[in-house]
Amino acid sequence: MPLTFLQDKPRSTRPQRLAIWRLALLLCFTASFFLGISGLALAQTQQEPHALVANIDGDINSVTQRYIERILDKGVEEGAEIVIFELNTPGGDLASTENIVEALLEDRVPTIVYVSPPGAIAGSAGTFITAAGQFAAMAPGTSIGAASPVGAGGEELPPTLSAKVQNAVDALIRSVADVRERNAEELSQTVTDAKSFTAVEAEELNVVDYVSGNLTDLLAVVHGQEVTVKTAIGAVSQRDLQTDGITIRRSDMTLIERFLSFLADPNVSFILLSIGGLGIVIELFNPGMFVPVVVGVICLVLAFLSIGALPVNWAGVALILAAMALLTGELLVAGFGVLGVGAIVAFVLGALILFSGQELPDAPDVGVNLWLVGGLSAAIFLGGWYVMWTIRKANQDAKHDTIFPNPVGEVAVVVEQLAPRGRVRFHDEVWTAEVSPARTIEVGERVRVTQLDGTILTVEPLEES
Repeated sequence: MPLTFLQDKPRSTRPQRLAIWRLALLLCFTASFFLGISGLALAQTQQEPHALVANIDGDINSVTQRYIERILDKGVEEGAEIVIFELNTPGGDLASTENIVEALLEDRVPTIVYVSPPGAIAGSAGTFITAAGQFAAMAPGTSIGAASPVGAGGEELPPTLSAKVQNAVDALIRSVADVRERNAEELSQTVTDAKSFTAVEAEELNVVDYVSGNLTDLLAVVHGQEVTVKTAIGAVSQRDLQTDGITIRRSDMTLIERFLSFLADPNVSFILLSIGGLGIVIELFNPGMFVPVVVGVICLVLAFLSIGALPVNWAGVALILAAMALLTGELLVAGFGVLGVGAIVAFVLGALILFSGQELPDAPDVGVNLWLVGGLSAAIFLGGWYVMWTIRKANQDAKHDTIFPNPVGEVAVVVEQLAPRGRVRFHDEVWTAEVSPARTIEVGERVRVTQLDGTILTVEPLEES
């Protein structure tokens, strides 16, 4: 009788799987519970009375505008008791300033514009923004004023345009002063006479409401003040501020906003635009490298992103791109003539007029630095000259430095019909050749080389030699 081995019956794995599922469900439930508790605590914290504080330091542009609008939205969503903008700016572009003023005058949440820290200024655009806050305050040692409109590069506007813009800007500052019940005459003089005030003078003349050394003192001063708040549907309500001793919560620029703020610089925009165009040119001369075209495309995208935050003159952009096209043409003809001169002129002119628009004074120039224009122009076109010189030298070397003996006088065989240009085989290599005078020589016929011009042979039928 054959022997057999007894085997254990396989144990059922179903109870184990059920235990694993129960444990997984328990962990999910526990995680959801604690996440819910955390979210509820965070929501309650956000809804607690607090002052939302944002810092505005630097030029006023479209990036600053979007940042301020985001902070105002956040103040409404979180139910902030008040939103405070700490301001230190030399000025900025007029369009962004008008949009910021409009956002502040909506009164969706109580606001204070606080010129701070000591030594800060609310120049030009900063004057309008300060005046537009429900409360305007300054730290000791700060100043405000000088809000006359000028050109994007800081230059005086033409008389007719200057009068037109100044009247519009003056009307804006007066209307803001009337809404906020501040001294319209003195604020008007910041536009018409570029007048400035110290913190003490501004408080005495009712240009601002308070001079305060820090945020804690400022919140204590406005405590109990009556404010007007408008809802999204236009309803108006009035209430007394409860700001004494409340929590101060700061909300800085996000990483993306900081990056966009860095890009919103005329010099950065000009460099990106130039490198982007140059990258495309290099790729045209070296197909398949990929790195130049990838870098070029990225730089061009960033350049147009930067341009979107600045008062750009699109004629300047067109001139810079045209300069790159002319440079390409000049390199293709391997000379330095009309196309090269035109490229230099277009590039420099494009850089000089790249940015234009209306600004308020004392702001940094919205224009490309002249030293940067000169340096980058020299670098690009000296680089172009070097490429052209390299091409010429390579052609000369092709004429004189060859591993083959001098082909003049030698016999070659036609491998592609000469009509009058085709190809011949010489020393086991195929050369481009042409017959002179112009005629047709069929494949297989033998010819004699009479001249070498670069890499092109001039030949004649063998029977004529």
